[in-house]
Amino acid sequence: MKKILFFCSMVMFIFFFAGCKKSTPSEDYKCTSCKTTPDALPENNNISKGVYKGVVIGSTGTIQFNIANGSSTINAVMVLDGVTVNLTSDITWHAGSAYIAPFNGTYNGGPISVHFYVNADGSNPQVVTSNIPGHPSAVFIIEKEQSNFLIECFEGTYSSTAPETGTFNLLVARALGLMGGASRKTGSAVNEDIDGTVSSDGTLYIDSQAVGKIVNDTMSGSFKDHNNATVTFQGKRTL
Repeated sequence: MKKILFFCSMVMFIFFFAGCKKSTPSEDYKCTSCKTTPDALPENNNISKGVYKGVVIGSTGTIQFNIANGSSTINAVMVLDGVTVNLTSDITWHAGSAYIAPFNGTYNGGPISVHFYVNADGSNPQVVTSNIPGHPSAVFIIEKEQSNFLIECFEGTYSSTAPETGTFNLLVARALGLMGGASRKTGSAVNEDIDGTVSSDGTLYIDSQAVGKIVNDTMSGSFKDHNNATVTFQGKRTL
């Protein structure tokens, strides 16, 4: 199985782990619309066909691309600030080639576009540009789901005694023991990348330090940053 690399290196969060304390999230929440097994098909694992899932920062949301996974259908569904947007593309998939295409739709009564790219072997999926009125600094963090591991998307928030608040979104592949994502301070247009691991019991680690836990479809955690401020995050699975 091809190993996937989750996201960029840490920018600020690499300094955040001098005094982590565990936090136990509520077990009550269940994402009833979320899948419990992968949508991706085995024959698409190492090609550009397939399923790609991601989180959006700016404001917050999720996105899922279907690139001819089991049929000729090519589309995407984005949920941004709770609003569902159906996106379509008329660019045909071709075997042995990278796939790049604009996906178009309507958001809050106006046209939007999201340009998607992935290498021929399914690696390096990304949104290269987007035009979403009201969200000029939206950033998409995308991973390819494969038939032997499910990609889960969590949307959350954080607060700090600095004081500071913001968005805290994660992608998790529990079968691989990997997680990653991004945070963004409220009012900022700059992301802080998150890269780490998740243990079999749902404990989240960054730089080998426990920073929180996933219980069923809920995540939470609390830790000290490099300024000795307490950073607390929480969120729920939405895709």
